[in-house]
Amino acid sequence: MTWTAVLVLGVGTYLMRLSGLLLRGRVEVPAKVQRLLDLGATALLVALAATAALTEAGGFAGWARPAGVAVGALSALLRVPFVLVVLLAAGTTAGLRLLGVP
Repeated sequence: MTWTAVLVLGVGTYLMRLSGLLLRGRVEVPAKVQRLLDLGATALLVALAATAALTEAGGFAGWARPAGVAVGALSALLRVPFVLVVLLAAGTTAGLRLLGVP
């Protein structure tokens, strides 16, 4: 994935979220459409994270990186402080790679 693609997706996601805030008072959007727009932005971010976590150079990145991402996601869901989330995810990935897991 190129930096251009990452930037375009990031800007697109930001603009999608911003448009909801700016147009909320001007345009009457049904609640169901608002919910779908929120879910669309979230799905875009999850897809980007999954692609970055699972692939490298057009192929599978190995098991260490997805395991680190899973540990980070789980610790974030458990509301662990952010610094600890990063340390747990990086430590998991580094530990698995140290053990020889690709």
